[in-house]
Amino acid sequence: MDIDRGSSDSTSPPDTDPARKRRVHGMLKLYYGLNEEGKRVEEAESLDPCDINGPHFDPEVYLNKLRKECSLAELMDQENCMVKQIRSLDSDMQTLVYENYNKFISATDTIRKMKNDFKKMEDEMDCLSTNMAAITEFSASISGTLQGQHAQITKLSGVHTLLRKLQFLFELPARLNKCLEMQAYAQAVTFHRRARCVLQMYCHMPSFRGIQDDCHAIMEQLAKHLRQKFRDGGTSAKELSECVELLLQLDEPAEELCDKFLSHAHTRLEADLHGLEEELTVSTATDIAGGSTHKPIAGPNPLSPSESSSSSIFPSLSARTDILEFIDRGCNEFVSSLCLVIASYQELFINRPQEGELASKNIPQMASSKLHIFVDSLAGRYFSLVERRIQEEKGVGDNSLLVRALDRFHRRLQAVSKLLPGSAVPSRGTEIVVQAARERIKQYLSALQSFYLDSLTDVRQALAAPRLTVGGSSAVGGGALGGGGPPGKDAPPSLPDLLTSLSNSILNQIKTVLASVHLFTAKDITFSNKPYFKGEFCSQGVREGLVVSFIKFVCQSSRHFCESAGDRGGSTPPALLLLLSRLCLDYETSTISYILTLTDEQFLVQHHSPVTAVTALCSDAREAAQKLLNHYVKVQGLIISQMLRKSVETRDWVNTIEPRNVRAVMKRVVEDTTSIDVQVGLLYEEGVRKAHSSDSSKRTFSVYSSSRQQIRYTPSYTPSAPMDTNLLSNIHKLFSERIDIFSPVEFNKVSVLTGIIKISLKTFLECVRLRTFGRYGLQQIQVDCHYLQMYLWRFVSDENLVHFLLDEIVGSAAHRCLDPSPMEQSVIEVICERG
Repeated sequence: MDIDRGSSDSTSPPDTDPARKRRVHGMLKLYYGLNEEGKRVEEAESLDPCDINGPHFDPEVYLNKLRKECSLAELMDQENCMVKQIRSLDSDMQTLVYENYNKFISATDTIRKMKNDFKKMEDEMDCLSTNMAAITEFSASISGTLQGQHAQITKLSGVHTLLRKLQFLFELPARLNKCLEMQAYAQAVTFHRRARCVLQMYCHMPSFRGIQDDCHAIMEQLAKHLRQKFRDGGTSAKELSECVELLLQLDEPAEELCDKFLSHAHTRLEADLHGLEEELTVSTATDIAGGSTHKPIAGPNPLSPSESSSSSIFPSLSARTDILEFIDRGCNEFVSSLCLVIASYQELFINRPQEGELASKNIPQMASSKLHIFVDSLAGRYFSLVERRIQEEKGVGDNSLLVRALDRFHRRLQAVSKLLPGSAVPSRGTEIVVQAARERIKQYLSALQSFYLDSLTDVRQALAAPRLTVGGSSAVGGGALGGGGPPGKDAPPSLPDLLTSLSNSILNQIKTVLASVHLFTAKDITFSNKPYFKGEFCSQGVREGLVVSFIKFVCQSSRHFCESAGDRGGSTPPALLLLLSRLCLDYETSTISYILTLTDEQFLVQHHSPVTAVTALCSDAREAAQKLLNHYVKVQGLIISQMLRKSVETRDWVNTIEPRNVRAVMKRVVEDTTSIDVQVGLLYEEGVRKAHSSDSSKRTFSVYSSSRQQIRYTPSYTPSAPMDTNLLSNIHKLFSERIDIFSPVEFNKVSVLTGIIKISLKTFLECVRLRTFGRYGLQQIQVDCHYLQMYLWRFVSDENLVHFLLDEIVGSAAHRCLDPSPMEQSVIEVICERG
């Protein structure tokens, strides 16, 4: 067991457990009586014979002591502990021996290898020492031999070098001509630069003068070839760069070279711009010749949900080069060529290392200024063409093409900013993108406004001619507008369906426009991270300029329908006024908040700048709804009033016959009022009524009902005292509750009908006051008023209002009657029930 344990412990790496290693060393030191410094401990306690770890340990004394002091169980425990310590020490000893053995074996192998290497190195060093000695001997022998001829050899070497230089000078014209024939222009320039200084120094000598003149003529011819090559421009960029470098080395003016390079590049870039301008001119001519291609496509009713998704409110364009193709052509031709020109120019004149005389001419600064002027001039023309093409994008059907085109335009201009830092080209391009986004918002706002007005026109047509059928369904009121119906039958549109369809179609178009505009802020669009598109575009552009402006337009255009008679409002169908009032009220309650919340969430609008509050828009919508509803009450009241006025003015009330039935106009008034009640009930809630009395429909009218109190207190009253009767009537009015005829109505059916009936009965009363009545005329008024009372009281919020106005009408007719003889109430009831 101990051997196995020791062997297993010895197989573990020696350095994996430093703490265990220190413990083992400590136990060994303790066993051998050594301190931390490795010295033997010589203290008094080490002399104790019972110290098992001490040098003077006596087993007999230790055992006797244990037998005396410990019990049997303690002795057994002591034995087990001692056995464990012995085994642990044996195992540690085996481990240490194994570790040291491996180290000794490794050290022995290393020493043996070093011994072999040193032996080989000693042999090589001996060989090297022998060779060095031989070289030293040969060197001394040569030096001794040439000692007397050293000066002569040096002189001859100098003469040889001079002769070689002279030979190079005399052969220089031939060398230059050979290089010229081989088109090795760089080699020719190198040869000439090497000899130019010497020829200039000795030009006073005829021979050198001739060589200089020949070389000058040859280099002039070479410079001519280089200039022609530079002007042709049909070479590669590398050859062109070499050509410019050689011309500069030949002292060609750097400014002139810059101008020639830019002039040649200008010609090529002008051709690209001319091509874009021709394409733009052809597109414009095509639009003018086509004419109708920019008009909205006539299609089905845009309010129908089945059609609104497929049909578009926006005009379509004729088949021509779209803006994406135009921008692609401009980027691939002009912008790419411009970038190549900039890169080549910078490599030739700006980024080239300036050495020697070129360093003192300050060429990079001069060349950089010329390049900026050149780029700004051509880029300005290119930007004007792009702006013209963007302005032609009047149709807002597919916004993705424009956004992709602007993104590509902006992306390609970033290459110019990297090649030419400090250029105004990228910022000018960003301004064009921003302006295009602003114009797009204006176009979408105009399209939404046109769509809203067209939708209202369709609603008016549906209201005006609901029974014109085409293909089995109403052309203007069928489908979604009329709620559908069996094929071949008339399907008059209902106001709730019209309202729902109109509201949904407007909301869907707003969502469609927002989705189109949202393309400007997509993450894959490079310019979407610009400050304008993160802030002002979302808040002031989309929210304020598009959504809020459209909501204000809806409210404002709705208020225009409330103009006075004779203007636009005079021909507006009352049902349209009612529908628009409900639409504005729905906007105030929910739609405005929903649209603005949708916009803020979709565009992550951050209100850094002042924006229109939701409450302000809701207040504007509620004001428009109130004005529309008031105008609806006024229009409907005037329609009924007109019938009553004509019925009163066109009748001879003095010589009329005895009444036998209710006049037809009164029946028409009740029918129209009932129709209005149904119409208003389709869009508005019932409202609150006061409690009705049990005999509301049996209410009777006295000729002098407005002054009933006088009958009780003046039994001697006779019709011969009209002044007293009028006086008492006026006194009674002073204590009656004042009726405001044209007061604003509430958004419920009862309030609307109350307003209409007040206007109608007030008109009836005023018309009666302007007429003179005979006996039967008064009785006819009694019959008519009783008939109205039988039906109108159920439409109003307070039946006393109807009773009061009808009392006033009968009383007014009695006051203007020549022979005020009222009809018996029973007879009146019989006539009304029969009528």
